[in-house]
Amino acid sequence: MSLPSFLDVPTISVIVSLIALVYAVGLIVNVLLQDSGSQKMRDIAKSIQEGASAYLNRQYFTVFLFAISIFLILAYTIPKGDHNNGLLLAVGFFVGALFSALAGYIGMNVSVRANVRTTQACSKSLDKGLKVAFKGGAVTGLSVVGLALLGVSGFYIIFTKMMGVPAGETPNLLLGFGFGASLLSLFARVGGGIFTKAADVGADLVGKIEKGIPEDDPRNPAVIADNVGDNVGDCAGMGADLFETYAVTLIAAMILAASTLTSTLGTNAIEYPLALGAIAVLASIVGTWFVRLGKKKNIMTALYKGMIVTGLLSAIGFYFVTDWMIGDINIFYATVVGLFVTLFINVITEYYTSTDYKPVKKIAKSAETGAGTNIISGLAVGLESTFLPVILIVTAIIIAYFFGEASIAENGVYGIAIAAVAMLSTTGLVIATDSYGPITDNAGGIAEMANLPAKVRKNTDKLDAVGNTTKAVTKGYAISSAALAALVLFQAYTEELTKVTGEKIIFSLSDYRVLIGLFIGGLLPFIFSSALLESVGKAAHKIVIEVRRQFKEIKGIMTGKAQPEYGKCVDIVTKAALKEMIFPGILAVSTPILVGVFLGPIALGGLLVGVIVVGFLMAISMSTGGGAWDNAKKYIEDGNFGGKGSDAHKAAIVGDTVGDPYKDTAGPALNALIKVINTISLIIAPLIAGLIIWG
Repeated sequence: MSLPSFLDVPTISVIVSLIALVYAVGLIVNVLLQDSGSQKMRDIAKSIQEGASAYLNRQYFTVFLFAISIFLILAYTIPKGDHNNGLLLAVGFFVGALFSALAGYIGMNVSVRANVRTTQACSKSLDKGLKVAFKGGAVTGLSVVGLALLGVSGFYIIFTKMMGVPAGETPNLLLGFGFGASLLSLFARVGGGIFTKAADVGADLVGKIEKGIPEDDPRNPAVIADNVGDNVGDCAGMGADLFETYAVTLIAAMILAASTLTSTLGTNAIEYPLALGAIAVLASIVGTWFVRLGKKKNIMTALYKGMIVTGLLSAIGFYFVTDWMIGDINIFYATVVGLFVTLFINVITEYYTSTDYKPVKKIAKSAETGAGTNIISGLAVGLESTFLPVILIVTAIIIAYFFGEASIAENGVYGIAIAAVAMLSTTGLVIATDSYGPITDNAGGIAEMANLPAKVRKNTDKLDAVGNTTKAVTKGYAISSAALAALVLFQAYTEELTKVTGEKIIFSLSDYRVLIGLFIGGLLPFIFSSALLESVGKAAHKIVIEVRRQFKEIKGIMTGKAQPEYGKCVDIVTKAALKEMIFPGILAVSTPILVGVFLGPIALGGLLVGVIVVGFLMAISMSTGGGAWDNAKKYIEDGNFGGKGSDAHKAAIVGDTVGDPYKDTAGPALNALIKVINTISLIIAPLIAGLIIWG
């Protein structure tokens, strides 16, 4: 069916994205109007702000130089068609990277201002602390979905209405926007992850284990770098991560619809994902109103209320828009599959990472017999944690495929694509609960460094404990959605090859080129993760040396008579992060190009399958296992198995140190690796369709 002109879906999507951004501005004003506490608290917060801004500015400048070279390559190497495809891809790439950076920059800058206000609010009540922290996190969430939806729908309007590009060709031009978002996400995740974990590991190894001082103790020279890292890694990094996943999933679904469904459903099938995104953005705004503590003062329940309301409102909206645009209940059922995946992946990840359940308690108990058994137990939990997510994703693929085949579209993969879009549609609220985490973590650090009363730290600790779980849950959500999105991108790659060659492309295990690609694709997550873990280790080593030096040479640090040189630790991890993020970026960008050019499109297809499967499993294992290690340490710090200062606590700190780069550096960065490789492969597919230099 055709839509009335006054209800043009892309235009409505642009309007909704602007509403989200305006609402985010309102939240910013609300947060900044809150009391920021004493002068000492403001001074500490200012140090964190300056460190975070300095790092992010330097990171974005470095990435900008890298992006310029890719912009020129896209503009001058992609063949020029009727609409100068290379240049349009290049412009989209630049704007995608810019919007992704902007979303992270907005979120991080609000985060480093919401932290001290959350601390002050916690001095009054837990409820007030939750409200300030969540509003600060919601700014990141709504900025991410607002800018992503604005970019995709805005470019769609520019290409189709202003430049006259046929709607069936436009989604492929949107790939540039997705590629820019993916590349920025990769650098943000890698650089931010190296920064935050090098500082965290270095601070813990010397401060907690060698000196026996508390976490966030102002006497620790690495404490400011640690707090800065929370923001550049978990706020700006996660924001960029889900920005690109959200945008790329929309684009992949639109590409698939354009290549297979225009003859049956017309442009409605292409624009339908935009409609789902717009509905869920509005639902997410409403969902933020329901995050409040109940009588039982359960923080996780308060956050879940917002997510459940968002999901229910989205489902209601999806029903009506599906009936309006597609006219088939089966496609609506596919959207429900995506919403249920969001719910269940949250439940599964919470089970493996929350202090309330068996896996974390088991890791904590293993610390009674030393660091070795604690590490073994954590590794086991991380490996085990892949089982339920895989069952969930496989089940979702089967059901969504069935609904897609049974629908008027008669396309099972489109059903999977719509399920992925529906899952990502609630990203705004998911990121809000994630960005809440670094805000509360910083709030606790400020309370500790400002020597505030114990009741304040008690409230910030309650918020922070839930924040650790929400951060782990969001990683599980991001990884699972990345797997679904990558499957759709792979199908789009296959369709693109078929369109160019005029032959049906089959990736058979009996074809040695597919096997070669599978092995290379399966290898990439290992090499990529190895590089990141090594980078964290090298940077953490420098931090340990520097912190030890300061404790030794600056007399009076331990007695509080002298102030540590915080800036030196910030400078060390900044330089390390910027230097070490280059190799992973080059690896992700160059590998699919080299394999595609030298081994051909069939081998590249095998590579995509290998990197999707192995990358997904490794990312789940690392992220969930690392989160479980972290909360096992906190479970002991709450007074279990000997409490703080006990041998079990010291062993758990070692386990947490191993888990830190797992959950905050290598694991999450694999999402970006998967998407960057798939997006590049889709862009170069027309160029390599008939190319085989070797084999």
